[in-house]
Amino acid sequence: MRQRPKGSSEKSNSSVSSSVEAINNGKETPLYDNTKNVVVVAKRSSYVILALFVLVIYGSWGVYHYQFESLPLPLTLEQVGKRGFSELEAMKHVEALTQLGPHPVGSVSLDRALQYVFEASESIKKTAHWEVDVEVDFFSAKSGANNLVGGLFNGKTLVYSDLNHIVLRILPKYASEAGENAILVSSHIDSVFAAEGAGDCSSCVAVMLELARGISQWAHGFKNAVIFLFNTGEEEGLNGAHSFITQHPWSDTIQMAIDLEAMGIGGKSSIFQAGPHPWAIENYALVAKYPTAQIIAEDIFSSGAIKSATDFQVYKEIAGLSGLDFAYMENTAVYHTKNDRLKLLKPGSLQHLGENMLAFLLHAAASSNLPKDKGESSQDKSIYFDILGTYLITFRQRVANMLYNSVILQSLLIWTTSLLMGGYTAAISLALSCLSVILMWICSIGFSIIAAFILPLVCSSPVPFVASPWLVVGLFGAPALLGAFIGHHMGYLILQSYLSCTFVGRKRNLPMIVKSDVAKLDAERWLYKTGLLQWLILLTVGNYYKIGSSYLALAWLISPAFAYGLLEATLSPARLPKPLKTLTLLIGLSIPFLLSSGMIIRLTGTVIGTAVRFERNPGSTPEWLGTVIIALFVAAIICFTMVYLMSYVHISDAKLPIIVGTCILFAISLGAAWMGVVPPFREDTARAVNVSNQRLLT
Repeated sequence: MRQRPKGSSEKSNSSVSSSVEAINNGKETPLYDNTKNVVVVAKRSSYVILALFVLVIYGSWGVYHYQFESLPLPLTLEQVGKRGFSELEAMKHVEALTQLGPHPVGSVSLDRALQYVFEASESIKKTAHWEVDVEVDFFSAKSGANNLVGGLFNGKTLVYSDLNHIVLRILPKYASEAGENAILVSSHIDSVFAAEGAGDCSSCVAVMLELARGISQWAHGFKNAVIFLFNTGEEEGLNGAHSFITQHPWSDTIQMAIDLEAMGIGGKSSIFQAGPHPWAIENYALVAKYPTAQIIAEDIFSSGAIKSATDFQVYKEIAGLSGLDFAYMENTAVYHTKNDRLKLLKPGSLQHLGENMLAFLLHAAASSNLPKDKGESSQDKSIYFDILGTYLITFRQRVANMLYNSVILQSLLIWTTSLLMGGYTAAISLALSCLSVILMWICSIGFSIIAAFILPLVCSSPVPFVASPWLVVGLFGAPALLGAFIGHHMGYLILQSYLSCTFVGRKRNLPMIVKSDVAKLDAERWLYKTGLLQWLILLTVGNYYKIGSSYLALAWLISPAFAYGLLEATLSPARLPKPLKTLTLLIGLSIPFLLSSGMIIRLTGTVIGTAVRFERNPGSTPEWLGTVIIALFVAAIICFTMVYLMSYVHISDAKLPIIVGTCILFAISLGAAWMGVVPPFREDTARAVNVSNQRLLT
């Protein structure tokens, strides 16, 4: 800080001019306060911006690693005893089933898999607690017609015949009423024709068998039965679940359904559908040891963006049941391919799901207040998300409505007050700062889509990043960030030019050069506040349509707004703007990144993994479609999450390094894909194909 002593006007103006000149030569931002006769120097070098970017990247990766990749240690049977869950015991079942090779419906290998599960169930029956009844039923559905009204099979009638299932029911021997109220745990034995099905779904079948072994030692204290359904025909159109729920005599006793699935292989099994009644997810949150659940996955899945379906749809739609739907989502690229193999199943994956499920089943089976009303309305559904895979937060939709409406109304009140106090100048400034956000979106999407169209022209594969998902950072993240910054900076220059003109008339006692620099600071603050407005709009839309993942918009709005109000905000128009504090950014973004960065990385990996299936029907879709979808997804993430950080860059020395750095990163990534340094597919990540099996008539 430089302080100007009182004296002659000539000496004072000379002092201010020399100070400003020295400041500008040193790449610093001045602030002249007429009431205190001081010029305040605020430094923001390129090193600060670089440090912030590094913190965002490494912090996000750290959150992702802790939230999704930190798995529990596999336990042996000796460690857990008769009543616990042992991954090593479950792995024996996975090994036995995968050794049979692919076992689709109608194959001999599926018959062998059914026989294996039947024998394992009989073994559980023999070793069960003496006060527990274990019933094993080899159920055969002769024929049926499955007509679903939503999801992947909407409008289609699937006819099936000769489907065989293993049904295992566990209930207390001396509490006959428990048989009238049951909890269903379901998964499928069959695999697609090309895969041995280690992930989809031998891993889930193995978890169920080990759960049944443990449950059979606890069930003498249950108030509800537990039914384990090992069905076949899921890969043919959810026919196994349909045949059981419509034809088996035990289906009428089921009060809640839990489906175990895999959209990849291993990792943490996450809840991606819950409800419609909130009882299951709320009680799961109470007892789960390693809870992993994100309602944003449910929103995406329910929207139809992911062309897939699970047995949980049958249980909800046909039987009107509530419950939970779990899925493994690690390494999505191997889903339904020959690489769905045992060696890719990470140690700790089964232990994670097994311990969570065991705790929940023990709690639910002993409860006397299972939801009884089948088909209950989902108007008061539960909003849920986990924090670092350690805590699961749940709250009802009515609470969310009150919270969101309160925040929206208060935000609108603050914006209205601010605009009324600022008058015409504030309204124009807001419009121009909104223009900068619009330009940011246009340029970010434009640059990333251009990169998406370049890839098929220079690479042997339209999806050269499937085997190495990190390549997307350079191929799409770099151009998206470059475009976002260029668009944002264009809007900043327009806004700064306008504010400079307004300061000429309003602040007559300031030197001209100080007015220009003060306009830069005011433009910076307007851009930061417009980032808040962007998330406010998203929250309003999400609240209107009752989108469960709107809590993310709330976090990205409230936390930065709180930091700004705590450290920066003022309603006095007489005070000149100050440079935004780096502490404001750190406080404001810490909670949003903690809640969303790991999930964003996981979702990006899932989207990349599904891109491999765009090419299974050559000629059915354009080659560029998969890359364009990923490019749009990455650009949207950049624009939503980087809007606050970009407002800090415009008055720093980091503009040129950002432009050069993103260009170099894109060039290196494109060159690596073009020259084959990073192959599009590997031994463990292959292209998915469809094979049509036609019978020739002679």
